[in-house]
Amino acid sequence: MTDERLQVAVLGGGSFGTAIASIAADNGARVRQWLRDPALIEQINREHRNPRYLPNYAINPSVVASDDMRAVLQDAEVVFIAIPSSAFSAVVRQARAWLKPSQILVSTTKGIREEGFKLMSQILEEETGFPHIGVLSGPNLASEIADKQLTATVIASDDPYTRARVQSALGCDYFRVYASNDRYGVELGGALKNIYAIAAGMAAALGMGENTRSMLMTRALAEMSRFAVALGANPLTFIGLAGVGDLIVTCSSKLSRNYRVGFALGENKTLEEAIESLGQVAEGVNTVSLVREKARREDIYMPLAEGLYQVLFNGVPARQMAQMLMQQEQSSDVEFVLPRQDVFEARRMEPGAEET
Repeated sequence: MTDERLQVAVLGGGSFGTAIASIAADNGARVRQWLRDPALIEQINREHRNPRYLPNYAINPSVVASDDMRAVLQDAEVVFIAIPSSAFSAVVRQARAWLKPSQILVSTTKGIREEGFKLMSQILEEETGFPHIGVLSGPNLASEIADKQLTATVIASDDPYTRARVQSALGCDYFRVYASNDRYGVELGGALKNIYAIAAGMAAALGMGENTRSMLMTRALAEMSRFAVALGANPLTFIGLAGVGDLIVTCSSKLSRNYRVGFALGENKTLEEAIESLGQVAEGVNTVSLVREKARREDIYMPLAEGLYQVLFNGVPARQMAQMLMQQEQSSDVEFVLPRQDVFEARRMEPGAEET
């Protein structure tokens, strides 16, 4: 008798990978989860808990953890890759021998590889050449998903089959999955918002008020969409869950790793101390450098990213950088309505402008 259930593999033993594995199992899928740590594997299989990342979360007992990648990937129809960006390429290359073109490969990692400024789904394309590739992104704090709080996410892919299959695999009464065909925009939004979560954490630690937070998030959204559209994304993606939705939660929640790094920096801790106190990967720290360099090469106006880079890597005090940003030349609100250049041209028409 054959097993007719959907076969799902999850590569990664972190908080989000664990939550996704359990959701798929709750939906009736046969789920295998790959991770390296033998002790953690034993605890997941024996106690149905991941004490390192989600200690209070009861994982569906049918999730089976293993360090045997071949066994995990064998017969899997959908493969979720929930690996930090620094190790993403290496794990995909390790898995490549057991992956098949018919499988759906979905990245859940919100990061950018320095070499070639590549997003994770682009790495999947490079390493496999497979047709069914997607990205899962949105305002998805793993601890809240684990508590079965109402949450929504986005599956983005050019491939309709990938979108439909992932919606079926993960959609349930507390986890809603919306579809998008702008894979690049959705994935870039997920990576970029980490930058601004660091800035929001710093602002909170410095005691800045609600007006400041509102201004910061709104200008962050403008900056994210400006950057992404310049690289080929759809601007409308950024009014959705993977844009403004993800930005709001990461800039507002103390559960956000990037927010917590920023808060520690605002308390005058060094970057090394902030990262050490977190104990987990904060993708935004690396993303700041990559985005700042890319923006400079492409001549994209990114004042917040530039300012944050100066705070993180050149020792400029956060409050001083905030004051410098406020003193920059004023521009347009929504550039897709009123281009920045039109504002500058109008200013040149003011009386006395030529003399200044």
